[in-house]
Amino acid sequence: MAVFTEVSDKDARDLLRRVPLGQLTELRGIQGGIENTNYFLTTDQGEWVLTLFERLTAEQLPFYLHLMKHLAHKGIPVPDPQADAKSGDILHKVCGKPAAIVQKLRGKSQLQPLPVHCAAVGEMLAKMHLAGRDYAREQPNLRGLAWWNQTVPVVLPHLESGPAELLQAELAFQNHTAASSAYRALPRGPVHADLFRDNVMFDGEQLTGFFDFYFAGTDTFLFDLCVCLNDWCIDHASGAHRADNAQAMLQAYQAVRPLEAAERQLFNAMLRAGALRFWISRLWDFYLPREATMLVPHDPTHFERVLRQRVAYPVDLGSAAPH
Repeated sequence: MAVFTEVSDKDARDLLRRVPLGQLTELRGIQGGIENTNYFLTTDQGEWVLTLFERLTAEQLPFYLHLMKHLAHKGIPVPDPQADAKSGDILHKVCGKPAAIVQKLRGKSQLQPLPVHCAAVGEMLAKMHLAGRDYAREQPNLRGLAWWNQTVPVVLPHLESGPAELLQAELAFQNHTAASSAYRALPRGPVHADLFRDNVMFDGEQLTGFFDFYFAGTDTFLFDLCVCLNDWCIDHASGAHRADNAQAMLQAYQAVRPLEAAERQLFNAMLRAGALRFWISRLWDFYLPREATMLVPHDPTHFERVLRQRVAYPVDLGSAAPH
C-alpha cells in the first residue's frame, strides 16, 4: 500500500458525514504496496481502511466491492465495504477519486509461515472459491495473459539477454498452454489473484481474514492457488519450493475442493504462470515507476528466481515435492 493522493482530515470528516462510522480520531497513510492510496482511518467507534483507487475506474470497481460483500455474506472473513447512509452506495468519492472504506481486520500478517498457517490459507481459499461460484458479476483478470502479452515488449528493452530470453520463452509457453483443451477445462470463477503473505491476517494460528481484493478477477481457481503456493510455500532467499508448507496448503485445499484432472495436469504450468505474472508486473513497476509518497517498488529478480525454480524443478502433486 502507498500514498499517491494526500487525504486531509477534512476530506476524511466529509466522508464520515456520508458513511457514519463515528468521529475521526486519527488518519495515517500506509506505507508499502504499489497500486492505490491507503490510509488507516480511526474513529471513536473503530478502525477502518480507506482506499483511493488510482488506476481502477468507477466502472471496474463494483466487481471488486460487491465480490467482497458477496463473500462476507457467505461467511468468508473478508473486509465488508461500508455504505453511504442515504444512497446505500459502497463506492464513494474522496479527493475526486473513487474510494472505499472497509473495517480493519484483527491480527497481523504472518510473514514467516509454518505449515499450520499454510493449511489455514488453503482451506479458506477453497471455501472462498466455492462461495464465489454463484457471484453474478464477471470481469477478466486485468493482470492476466492479455496484459502479459501487452507488457512484455515494454519491459524487454530493460533486460539483459539471459532474463530476456527466459521471459520470452515462458510467455510463449503460457500462450501455448492457454490454447489447450486442458486449460479450457479448468474450473474458474472469481479469484483473489494476489493472496500473498501480507494480504492475509492471523491472530496466532487463527486466520482472521483475506484482504486487498483489488487485483481480483474471473480466472482459473488453479492459478489463484498457484499464486499462493509461490509466496507461502517457497524459501524467499532462493525462490526454492518448500514441500512442508506446500503439502499442508494443498491437502487443506483439496479437503474442501479436490483438484480436477485438468488441474492436476496443468499444475506445474500454472505454478510457472503465477511466477511469470508477478515477474512481469514487478519489472513494469520497477522500470516504469509512478510518483508516490512511501512507494517502494518490489525487487523484480525475486520472481525471476521463482520462475527458474518452477521450470527446473516441477512439483509432484502427490507429495508436493519437487522432482
